[in-house]
Amino acid sequence: MSDATLATPPSAVPQMPVPQMAATPSAVTGPGGVVALPPFSLAQVLPWLLFAGLVLVTVMYFVSAEQGATSLFAGNAVHEWVHDGRHLLGFPCH
Repeated sequence: MSDATLATPPSAVPQMPVPQMAATPSAVTGPGGVVALPPFSLAQVLPWLLFAGLVLVTVMYFVSAEQGATSLFAGNAVHEWVHDGRHLLGFPCH
């Protein structure tokens, strides 16, 4: 092989076409071609935040306090299900 065949000019290298995306409601280009997120209101997000908070508090109750005097369920079933999670999070249970 000669050195001439190894040195291919950049203009001779085939270029891959860049796919063009149409503007959709979820991808709107802003100034400078940056993809901007669609606007949302607090009224749209608030119910989901409240639901997530309620689920988090419920899970934390069962992991941290579902035993003894504050027990909602009789027996040790819930305690055994969340036992390792209790120790992982630093809650004493013995």
